[in-house]
Amino acid sequence: MEVRTRFAPSPTGYMHIGNLRTALYAYLIAKRANGKFLLRIEDTDQEREVEGAVDIIYNTLRSAGLLWDEGPDIGGPVGPYIQSQRRDLYLKYAKELVEKGGAYYCFCNKERLDEVRKLCEVNKKAPMYDGLCRGLSEAEIKEKLEAGLPYVIRQKMPKTGETSFDDAVYGKVVTPNNILDDNVLIKTDGLPTYNFANVIDDHLMGITHVVRGNEYLSSTPKYNLLYESFGWEKPVYVHCPPVMRTATKKLSKRDGDASYQDFIDKGYIPPAILNYIALLGWSSGEEREKFTIEELTERFSPAGISKSPAIFDPEKLAWLNGEYFRDMSLEEFAELARPYIEKITTTLDYIKIAEVLKVRCERLADIPEQIDFFAKLPDYSTDLYFHKKMKTDAESSKPVLEAVYELLQKEEDYSYNLLHDKLMQLVESLGLKNGQVLYPLRVALSGKAFTPGGGIEIASILGKEETLNRLKIALEKL
Repeated sequence: MEVRTRFAPSPTGYMHIGNLRTALYAYLIAKRANGKFLLRIEDTDQEREVEGAVDIIYNTLRSAGLLWDEGPDIGGPVGPYIQSQRRDLYLKYAKELVEKGGAYYCFCNKERLDEVRKLCEVNKKAPMYDGLCRGLSEAEIKEKLEAGLPYVIRQKMPKTGETSFDDAVYGKVVTPNNILDDNVLIKTDGLPTYNFANVIDDHLMGITHVVRGNEYLSSTPKYNLLYESFGWEKPVYVHCPPVMRTATKKLSKRDGDASYQDFIDKGYIPPAILNYIALLGWSSGEEREKFTIEELTERFSPAGISKSPAIFDPEKLAWLNGEYFRDMSLEEFAELARPYIEKITTTLDYIKIAEVLKVRCERLADIPEQIDFFAKLPDYSTDLYFHKKMKTDAESSKPVLEAVYELLQKEEDYSYNLLHDKLMQLVESLGLKNGQVLYPLRVALSGKAFTPGGGIEIASILGKEETLNRLKIALEKL
């Protein structure tokens, strides 16, 4: 049997990082088994649909490398892949379910349903439909339909016993039937509810493995009862725990940490983001943490998914992102970094700056702030020359920088290797430690205590004229 999974988002806004993890897991399950990964747009709740949201879904999945085998834009044998274009299918199946005894027409209006809800509140019970229309005779139903009364179609739940299913993550899940509401399958406008359309589409599209968040655990018994009423085979369920900012706080769009695009804008790269979210609640059983998408495909199994919520750690993501930079060639990293470098300077050699950044950068968006001193030396206090560990201060730094200025004034070749050799010779001749010369040089050339790259790299990038100019400013300050 071919393994077929699907990612079925609603076009209601940005792509939440938890949604992307669901897509990734569904993709990995399919690809590991040489199966098919489908994209389906679930737009039955059209009041919540956001303009442009479908394009966000397409662009996010493409950017992350999660390419679908069947979907709205490329078609496939079980299309259409947009629920609103399948609306004529659902009523037919709902009426078939009525005939099979698994559903019924409900003609209760809003006022009566509000009364039922209030009564439940008074009795401190979960709001549930009281089943008034379950007992309507065929003649009564026919009369109401012929009169044109608005109706919904509800699922007829068993009121005794229990419904159970096996989940790949949570094991056996058992639910008493008496807490299952007769939920609506077809609304008064003729459109299906999410729950009903979901089941019909999964069956018609041959979905073998359903991957989704654990908030659907409580709904799954209802889905299984639908499968049973139709006599259809149930899929394998893989319910994933939520992704949290902390043990008690969810990821939040307001905090700028919930969407894939937020992370791209902050300077993370797609392979690192995908790698990191794969590890949010899943373990390969190995100690390593850096995986390509091909390696994840080889190793992924739902058995490695934890039942506990996954805590999102931005520092770990930043570290992993930096590891991807470290493994790149200088040319690859320089092309990624170039737009960020050129926000600060277009006159200096971006390759040289990228080389300095490559071993220290964790997020591309941090680059402008890290290198802003290349464009203009900031004003700074001579207190910056004090460094307890380097044993430097303003007084000791002045003669050191005078000697550096005298040395560098004679040089024409500002390549890193030559400057390094000359300055190391100066350190030895002065009888000082490296830091007692190189730290004051860093401060003089950058106006900062911390920079990507030290004084030698900065001098090599700035070139002779600007290096000497900044040393003059430092000596005047001192």
